[in-house]
Amino acid sequence: MDASKESTMSLTEVRGEMVIGAGKVVGRHGQARAVDPALLTEIEPPFGQCGPDDVERACALAEAAFDSYRETTLAQRAAFLERIADEIMAIGPALIERAMQETGLPRARLEGERGRTCNQLRLFAQVVRAGRWLAATLDSALPDRTPPRADLRLRKIPLGPVAVFGASNFPLAFSVAGGDTASAFAAGCPVVVKAHAAHPGTSELVAKAVQRAVAACGLHEGVFSMLIGAGRTIGQMLVSDPRIGAVGFTGSRAGGMALVRTAAERPVPIPVYAEMSSINPVFMLPGALARSGPALAQGYVDSLTLGAGQFCTNPGLLIAIAGPDLDAFLAQAAAALNAKPAATMLTPGIHQAYAAGVEQLAQAAGVVTLAEGQSSSGGCAARAALYQVEAEIFLSDPTLEAELFGPASLIVRCRDLDDMRRVAQHVEGQLTATMHAAPSDHAYAAALLPVLERKAGRLVFNGFPTGVEVSHAMVHGGPFPSTSDSRSTSVGANAIERFLRPVCYQDVPEDLLPLALQAGNPLGIPRLIDGELHIAG
Repeated sequence: MDASKESTMSLTEVRGEMVIGAGKVVGRHGQARAVDPALLTEIEPPFGQCGPDDVERACALAEAAFDSYRETTLAQRAAFLERIADEIMAIGPALIERAMQETGLPRARLEGERGRTCNQLRLFAQVVRAGRWLAATLDSALPDRTPPRADLRLRKIPLGPVAVFGASNFPLAFSVAGGDTASAFAAGCPVVVKAHAAHPGTSELVAKAVQRAVAACGLHEGVFSMLIGAGRTIGQMLVSDPRIGAVGFTGSRAGGMALVRTAAERPVPIPVYAEMSSINPVFMLPGALARSGPALAQGYVDSLTLGAGQFCTNPGLLIAIAGPDLDAFLAQAAAALNAKPAATMLTPGIHQAYAAGVEQLAQAAGVVTLAEGQSSSGGCAARAALYQVEAEIFLSDPTLEAELFGPASLIVRCRDLDDMRRVAQHVEGQLTATMHAAPSDHAYAAALLPVLERKAGRLVFNGFPTGVEVSHAMVHGGPFPSTSDSRSTSVGANAIERFLRPVCYQDVPEDLLPLALQAGNPLGIPRLIDGELHIAG
């Protein structure tokens, strides 16, 4: 076999290994295989499961790497992020094919997700180079003032090694090299990833791409590790380890809150940035329904069933005023949903939870089934569903607000605009809140907006919430229980802020100051000097 063919195989072969520093390790604490959710068959090879010794090794390496990695130059760190993106793309079609097999997601969706994963790595490379995240601030000494003021300078530094938990529904963009990992790397934090059990082969391929990037950039091997093992056991070990400085998590409310409790009970508590539960209410105002109800109905059903409803921004609740316009909207939505084929869900566990959830919702007092999509007996195929309930019943039954992860949504029928406002005030914290409004609705929309600002991290106007742009202005977060910390976002440039803290340097000699705070501004970054913004260059 020639060297080039052997090299290509090393990029694409799944061997059942995890990555700990520079090592490729087969765990010695049992075995597990991925499952094809469409066929309900196991996928080779088996993956050795990690144990306490592997967690210890990964965390020790991460701590050993922290000080050298956090002081890499802006150019070095940006180049590392870009190299990861290049290494992921170099895997080629094998990555997409393995992810398709492990998740049941279509090729086009996964190719788009791979592009998003690489784009967010490159976005954070731009963020790092720009240097604004350092928040470099200089307050000049005022020795003649009474009382005198010392020379004060501030920059942000990384929190320490970060534990990242891969998500089930995004095997690339919220996984091994996803947004949490990219933003932690950008901040200067080594990362230990706990791979999701649903897609270990995809995780292995990406982890080895990151490992190659670490080596190619001459970084300490402890900058990155990826563990495969029993979720609760290994997750709790990671969050409990005193060398871990923060946590990034996307998953269920129960899982996120378990990690929050563990982190809070440590001798030194640490922040957990958990994205957990959201039903993403959509408010259909009267003018919008009257003007374009049929088109809105199709858009709503398309958004609801996208990706088998397995998006954290899925529109699981729609609120509108009862009347002929709503009836026409619902008739169109029911017809559109009836035509939707069943779609494969990510795992047998998710499919079982969805089936149980729709059965419970359909049997709830006052809930009426409006429509069901096409059924299927194959694999983890989910049947879409649409329900309705009166606002008074919804407000009195907290179980109707529970997140149902999948292609099902509940319509809340209101008597008037006051009812709509009461529903808006009642719902829990959300990732998104959407309003559809015609110009005739703007007066009421203006009154509703302050309520929704308190409830959600992103407000969508005349659109649908599925689809999260990776950009500078994006917020993918929100009040509890959508996230454990409403001050943060897990998508977009501001995600870097989660893994930073400010440090003030008082009267520190010039030659001991970090480069970001030295008088000559050797990094060439924007800085706030005596309250005025100074743009370098």
